[in-house]
Amino acid sequence: MTGAVQRPGQWPVSEPVALDAITGSSAAVDTPSEDELYMQRAAERALHEMVLGSIQHDLRQQPTPLSVLTAARNWCTRITAAAEDIAQEKRKAA
Repeated sequence: MTGAVQRPGQWPVSEPVALDAITGSSAAVDTPSEDELYMQRAAERALHEMVLGSIQHDLRQQPTPLSVLTAARNWCTRITAAAEDIAQEKRKAA
């Protein structure tokens, strides 16, 4: 993964952490333990699944196929707007 930076909390993970390499290395004293990394990944995955489940629940509540598609477009619009706002905040902070 040349040039791209994997940020903490980003999902899905494109390259999983090699836990064996971390526990076998003594180079980093403050490296999180295997259990801590597992718990972090599990929490990130759970959050992702809860958010996606919430969106799917909302879409299933729609009475017609057209309203499902309309609701999905509304979700996409709101998510994209939030992403643009957050990206702008991060650009200003950098």
